[in-house]
Parts: sequence; C-alpha cells; structure tokens
Amino acid sequence: MSITRRIALLFHVKANKLLDRTENPREVLDYSYRRQLEMLAQVRRGLADVATSRKRIELQENQLRQSAERLQGQATDAVGQGRDDLAREALTRRAAALAQLDQLRPQHDELAAQEAKLTTASQRLQAKVEAFRTRKETIKATYTAAEAQSKISEAVTGISEEMGDVGLAIQRAEDKTAQMSSRSQALDELIASGALEDATAPIGQRDDIQAALDAGRDSSVDAELAQLKSKLAPAIEAPARKGPQS
Repeated sequence: MSITRRIALLFHVKANKLLDRTENPREVLDYSYRRQLEMLAQVRRGLADVATSRKRIELQENQLRQSAERLQGQATDAVGQGRDDLAREALTRRAAALAQLDQLRPQHDELAAQEAKLTTASQRLQAKVEAFRTRKETIKATYTAAEAQSKISEAVTGISEEMGDVGLAIQRAEDKTAQMSSRSQALDELIASGALEDATAPIGQRDDIQAALDAGRDSSVDAELAQLKSKLAPAIEAPARKGPQS
C-alpha cells in the first residue's frame, strides 16, 4: 500500500470517527423526514401541473365541439337559403374543428394516464412518509430514553467527568475532617496531660487550681514517704544496736 493511500485511509477513518461522535440521530431523522416531505411536495406539484394541462385540453375540446355544432347549424341554414357556397365553407370549417378534436384526444388520454400514475405514486409516497414519521418518533423516543439511562448510569458509577469531580471533592472533605478530628483529640490529650494549658480559663483560677493540685500531690507523696520510713525504721535500728556487741 502506497503512502498516499495510507494517508487517505487514515483521513477517512478519522473523519468517520469524528462524524460518528458529532452525529445526532434525532437531527438526522428529522432531516430525512423533511427531505421526504419535500419530495412529496414535488410529486404533488407535478400532479397539479398534469391535471391543469388535462383540464386545458378538455376546455379546448369543448370549444371545438361547440364550434362544430354551430358550423353544422350554419351549413343547414345556408342550404335552406340556397347558399351552397356558404354551406360548403361551414362544412369545411366543421371538418377542421373535428380534425383538431381528434388530435387532442390522444394528448388528453396520455395526460389522464400520467395523472393517474402520479396520483398513485403520491398516495404511496404519502403512506411511506407517514410510516417513516411514526418510526422516526419511536426511534427518537427510544434513543432519548437510552441516552438518559446512560447518563444516569454514568452519574451513579462516577464515570462521568462531573460526578468524578464531585467524588473527589467529597474525598477531600472527608480527609480534612479526619485530620481536624485527629488534631482536636491530640490537643485534648495534651491539655489533659498538662503539656499544654487551657488558654480559655482565667489566669488566676488556673494558677490556684494547679497549685492546689500540686500541693495535694506533694502532700500525698510526703505521707507515703513517712509511712515507708516508719515501717523500715525498726529494721534499720536493730543491726545498728547489735554491731558494737560483736
């Protein structure tokens, strides 16, 4: 395969892909329906033109028949008056009128046949257009429902870009909330352990309470130390008294 053919094939593939992506089936169906309506209108205009021509020939035929009848009457009157020359002229004109009438008959029959064909074609085309319109609306409704269902599924599963951003925003908010909760618990533990002071408490009260707690803790320790010494004092004094005797 030559480079030119490969480039043409690649362009064809890319163009088809772009067209498939931008093509809206509903717009395509509406455009096709409008085109069929235009075709139906053209057929109807052609039918009207043929019917008009047929009607014009019928008018000419009526005029020729009336002229032939009038000439027939004139020829009769001329014979009655002994005017053979006028009778002959009237009969000659009548023959010409009848000849024209005979020439118009095939044209009238041909136009009538075309009119019948166009009438049948117009009725068939109208039936097809109506059937296409019904099918078009059905396809459009089905496509719209499928499109809505697809968007809902994408939103639920987070595939869509918009819902993906929402999911990321929720994840970031949960991370920040967990971080703030951990920091709050850590500060409470530091305040409870005394590593940090409660800045919201009054300064004077905070010192008194802390001093009382410290004093209580010290007195408790002193009491325990005194009790321990009192228990150990006899054991310490006994060896000291036995020492000089040995």
